[in-house]
Amino acid sequence: MLSTIKIVLVGTTHPGNIGAVARAMKNMTMTNLCLVSPKIFPSADATSRASGADDVLSRAIVCSTLEEAVDDCELVIGASARCRTISWPDITPRDCAEKILIHEPGRKVAIVFGRENSGLMNNELDLCHFLLRIPCNSEYSSLNLAAAVQIVCYELFVATGVKSEIQIGDKGQQPLATAGQIESFYAHLAEALVDIGFMHPDKSKTIMRRLRRIYNRIQLDTKELDILRGILRMSQGNKRKN
Repeated sequence: MLSTIKIVLVGTTHPGNIGAVARAMKNMTMTNLCLVSPKIFPSADATSRASGADDVLSRAIVCSTLEEAVDDCELVIGASARCRTISWPDITPRDCAEKILIHEPGRKVAIVFGRENSGLMNNELDLCHFLLRIPCNSEYSSLNLAAAVQIVCYELFVATGVKSEIQIGDKGQQPLATAGQIESFYAHLAEALVDIGFMHPDKSKTIMRRLRRIYNRIQLDTKELDILRGILRMSQGNKRKN
């Protein structure tokens, strides 16, 4: 779905930024990179900053003009932080992603980013249908090139609806405790709190209600419940020994 979207960098001065952009693209499963008159490319700095996204760099197309780079595109969007004398229709990265992937899917699209120090020139923006602006601090709106590309690529990735489930530790391996198991735990908790002298049996409603709220927010699994009940049993045993 993202293969029809081309990231175009115009007049990039620092080759390390090209590598960082390649890395940002690969993070979001995008591979179509086009470079317009880069000052230095290929470059060891670009490869180093790509951090494994060498395949994106190796497939990058180098063009001499922006006209050449966007010649096969049906929609051209130019990213710029600078205000212009003549206004262009402008969109945010999220609007851009929705337009490309939800409202007009399948079109060949170029998203164009300008030079690090000056952005896109007016004659280059003349080739663009929309001006993309990234909302940020109005007093400091100049983003690093790779950071700007990362934001746009992230919104595009999210708009595809692809789920990226990452298994962290033992997440999901233990079933959640049932309502019956939780109620048994609360009864045990109340009993233990009375045994250790923390709570009076006739004045427990408010404390227990607050404790219920705490544990209900957590959504305990069966293993966690076993651990807590083990702690309660140990606490009761030590109190009784004393």
